Amino acid sequence: MILLIIIPIFFLLAGLVLFASMRRRDLDTAVGQLSRETRKRDRGESPVTPDEEGPTTGREVERAAALERRPPELEKVGAADLTAFVPPDPDTIGVTRRQFFNRSIVLFFALGLSSFGAAVLAFLWPVPKGGFGSKLRVGKVSDLQSQITAAKGFLYNAEGRMWMTNYPSSAIDKAKKVYSQPVLNSMEAGIVVVYQKCPHLGCRVPSCGTSQWFECPCHGSQYNQAGEKKGGPAPRGMDRFSTEVTDGVLNVDTGTVIPGPTIGTNTTGQEAEGPHCVGGGSH
Repeated sequence: MILLIIIPIFFLLAGLVLFASMRRRDLDTAVGQLSRETRKRDRGESPVTPDEEGPTTGREVERAAALERRPPELEKVGAADLTAFVPPDPDTIGVTRRQFFNRSIVLFFALGLSSFGAAVLAFLWPVPKGGFGSKLRVGKVSDLQSQITAAKGFLYNAEGRMWMTNYPSSAIDKAKKVYSQPVLNSMEAGIVVVYQKCPHLGCRVPSCGTSQWFECPCHGSQYNQAGEKKGGPAPRGMDRFSTEVTDGVLNVDTGTVIPGPTIGTNTTGQEAEGPHCVGGGSH
C-alpha cells in the first residue's frame, strides 16, 4: 500500500526535476532567468560603453559568458597537413633471432629440469607389489616337482624370470658347504631356483633338452641342472634368489639376487647326458 503512494510521488518529482532542467538548458542563450529588478534596470539604463552600437542587457552578458565556457572546437585539418605513413620496423613487432635463441635455450633448460625431476620422482616412488623384484608365492613344492618332471627337468617361471629344477636329497650335505641358508631353503625341499640371466654378459640362458644342462647361446657358457658352471667364459655359476618354504609352499624373493657358486663347484656330479646345444662340450 505504501509503495502505491510512494511510486507516483517519485515519478512526479522526477518529472518536475526534468522539466526544470529543460527550461535551464540553453546552448546559445543565457543560462537561468533574470530577476525582475534586473529587467527593469536594463530597460531604463543607457549603453554600457559608448563604443558599442546598442545597449547591452544582462541576458546578453550571461550569453557571452556561457559561450566562453563552451569548449573550443577542434580545428579541421586538411589533406595537405597529414603526415606520410611510415611502416613499423619488423624487429619491433616480431621476434628477433636473438630473442628466438634465448627463448629456445630457456625452453630446453626447462624441459631438461622437468625430465630430471620426473626421473627423481620415479626413482623415489615405491615399487609396486607383485612381479619381478618382489616376493612371489610360486606354489606348493609337491606340485612344482611334478611340473618340473613333466617339463623334462626344467620349469620356467616368467613372472620371476627364473628356472626351477629338481635337486637330489643325496647332495644336500655338499650343498650346505657351498650355499647360504636363503638358497638352501628351497634345495632342502628338493628344488633349485636359479636366475635366468647369464653371469657373463647377461644373456637369457635356456635349457638344453639333450645334454640336460643350461647352455648360453651368446658365448657358450654351460651349467649343470643345479646351475653350477661346467664350461665357457662365465666367471661363476648361475645366480640365485633368496627362498623360503612355509607350510610346503615355495616363496621366492626376486628382489634379492645372490651370486652363483664359484668355478669348480659340482655338488650333484651331473655330467652331460647327451649332445650339447651350444659349443662342443665341457671344458
